[in-house]
Amino acid sequence: MKTAFASIVLASLCLSALSATAAADPPDLKTLSIGAPAPDFDLPGVDGKNHALGEYSDAKVLVVYFTCNHCPTAQAYEERVAKLHDDYKSKGVTLVAISPNDPKAVRLDELGFTDLTDSFEDMKIRARDRKYPYPYLFDGDTQATAKAYGVLATPHVYVFDAERKLRYVGRFDDAEVKTPKSHDVLNAVDALLAGKDVPVATTRVFGCSTKWSEKQADARRSLEKWDAEPVTLESIDLEGVAKLAKNETDKLTVVNLWATWCGPCVTELPELVTMNRMYRSRKFRLVTISLDDPSKKDEALKVLQEKHVAAKNYVLSTSDRDAFADALDKEWPGPVPYTLIIAPGGEVVYRHVGEIDPLEVKRAIVAKLGKTY
Repeated sequence: MKTAFASIVLASLCLSALSATAAADPPDLKTLSIGAPAPDFDLPGVDGKNHALGEYSDAKVLVVYFTCNHCPTAQAYEERVAKLHDDYKSKGVTLVAISPNDPKAVRLDELGFTDLTDSFEDMKIRARDRKYPYPYLFDGDTQATAKAYGVLATPHVYVFDAERKLRYVGRFDDAEVKTPKSHDVLNAVDALLAGKDVPVATTRVFGCSTKWSEKQADARRSLEKWDAEPVTLESIDLEGVAKLAKNETDKLTVVNLWATWCGPCVTELPELVTMNRMYRSRKFRLVTISLDDPSKKDEALKVLQEKHVAAKNYVLSTSDRDAFADALDKEWPGPVPYTLIIAPGGEVVYRHVGEIDPLEVKRAIVAKLGKTY
């Protein structure tokens, strides 16, 4: 169970844009007012087609749902949004999802709850894997649509009537990962279908702040800061390896075996660095173990420094590979690179021989850490 402190830390990573992140919004940003007409859009979708507002002219109710891949709050609502689509499509309700974020403005440490970025290509993967039954459109290039609607956060929901006048704007409901008490969007949709006034027309939004292009500089500065972090290399003996394998910490641990003479090992180090920067604010750690001869320690350290591997880095102090394998993972067949994920308590939840598939590893990490608060 999360402690109160942990909850505060998590919330600070991805919070409503209403107050703390207001300074990051464009200075002229204003959320669409109740009664305002729906701003037009013409945006690329994950289905390979462009979609415009006029395409949905026959809908009795149009729900424009601003969301994204990375936000834990947005991910928490995926099933409820899909259910809205499924339950109401036969009643004349159309739902369109739009990602407002500039993917280059998202810091790596804002990706701690996801396996995917907010890029258009990653949106295609998310929609495919989660089988989104509704259009998923990308506004990250110009963000003109997000500015026209005044999107403060993801998710942010806009419900329009048959005349395309705004009748509800705000959150989806009041619950995130809990059972909702106030079904705000459903109440609005039901009211409009019944020809009634929406009972509550505006609500506060909560979730992750919109990643405007102006934040690109901040994302670049974060990379520069991380690149400047010190990189060290320590020796580890069999006793230390055995302790590592037991993982008596509370952190999910990725262990990567590598060597300077192994091309694929060196090639994949930047991907591991990216994962470390994504997840290390959570209960996660990256450990690398160099199988170079201890006399080559300086060479190994040089490579780690060049790749900015600011993790817990070791060089193996013994040449007894069999004893090392027995201490770390008896299922390791011997080649490098070799990557395993050890859960707290010592359970190995992922193994891979050879160069990693970064998405596969991220999915294994997020499956254990969780995708929502």
